[in-house]
Amino acid sequence: MATELEQTRSDGWRLPRGEKSLREVHGSIPIPQDAGFWRKMLAFAGPGYLVAVGYMDPGNWATDLAGGARYGYTLLSVILLSNLMAILLQALSARLGIATGRDLAQACRDHYSRPVTVGLWILCEIAIAACDLAEVIGAAIALNLLFGLPLIWGVCLTALDVLIVLFLQNRGFRYVEALVVALILMIAGCFAIELWLSNPEPMAVASGFIPSPAILGNANMLYIAIGILGATVMPHNLYLHSSIVQTRKYSDTYASKAEAIRFATIDSTAALMFALFINAAILVMAAATFHGSGYDSVADISDAYQLLSRLLGTSAASILFAVALLCSGQNATLTGTLAGQIVMEGFINLRIRPWLRRLVTRVLAIIPAIIVVALYGERGTGALLILSQVVLSLQLSFAVFPLVLFTGDKAKMGPFVAPRWVRVLAWTVAVIIAALNAWLLVQTFA
Repeated sequence: MATELEQTRSDGWRLPRGEKSLREVHGSIPIPQDAGFWRKMLAFAGPGYLVAVGYMDPGNWATDLAGGARYGYTLLSVILLSNLMAILLQALSARLGIATGRDLAQACRDHYSRPVTVGLWILCEIAIAACDLAEVIGAAIALNLLFGLPLIWGVCLTALDVLIVLFLQNRGFRYVEALVVALILMIAGCFAIELWLSNPEPMAVASGFIPSPAILGNANMLYIAIGILGATVMPHNLYLHSSIVQTRKYSDTYASKAEAIRFATIDSTAALMFALFINAAILVMAAATFHGSGYDSVADISDAYQLLSRLLGTSAASILFAVALLCSGQNATLTGTLAGQIVMEGFINLRIRPWLRRLVTRVLAIIPAIIVVALYGERGTGALLILSQVVLSLQLSFAVFPLVLFTGDKAKMGPFVAPRWVRVLAWTVAVIIAALNAWLLVQTFA
């Protein structure tokens, strides 16, 4: 026992490493050893796109639509900065998973005391429930817009997506990745056409990427900006990424792990650029179509759907919008299932069947959604979507600070410890996120 304790202290962890993360698919995807750059890149490609899904889920739509309609292109700078933060944090997440063999939830369990670990787990479960709420509402709205299905029935129907997840997981992890990439490409194609139809002014779009001090001085604009931050940098994605990078079958040598970190970083960076395009496209479309045209108050997805055909002169605009929304909601449910499993198993080492875990999470999201739909109808869903993203943002620091702490600890990371400039940048990002959230609380309660 003494030897084991000495070993865990010398490698920087309070507890020794336990079971493998997502053990049913851990190391299940082979990596060609003597292949060239592009073949290896293809082998490592996939986890980044599962992570990117969380950055373009229906919660983003509500905040991006509200930001574009009310404030034009001003909040494009928030989307850009949020995406750059996401690229940095997801790279650190992949580095942690590959270097230590632990996902972020397992790392927290092996570092912090039991009460702290349970507290972090509860906060993370709240964030996942908030994210799931956005997915439930988004998918229900899309089904209502496309097929006329009542919102309450659409909300209940989303619980059945667990069957899709189980089927794909049984076929192999590559099938999950392939479906996710296909849906991302469909979303991107829909919004490329939407941008062409809305015909935004290029110079105005370019100026929107320059940060404006007005964002901090306007409480309402800051609320939307924090919502965009919460919708873009997703706390549960940090847990997800640190786990699914371990599905690749790299060896336990320095050279193999270094290669895995490099390719995983390229994969996530490229995937997150897709997310940047889609989030920016939603805001640009809203700004070009609604802002300054008498529809500045548009924030509900349903309102946007109804107005797009009228303002852009073609019914295709609304149909493409709803199809992309449905793809977005379904995509997010796939990764939400995995994130929930990783968090529960990692923090408290509790293993239950994936369908049961998904059903519990779905019920927690469905209940408030049904209540809001029953009491307020479609009008309440937009505000609930934005609120869910603010909840995500408030929880974000509890995932970011441990991640930055662990990846900057040489005892834990060994030769893969983050370089000094990355650590400085990561701590700066962590402090900015915490400060913005504190400012939001002050503005809200003041």
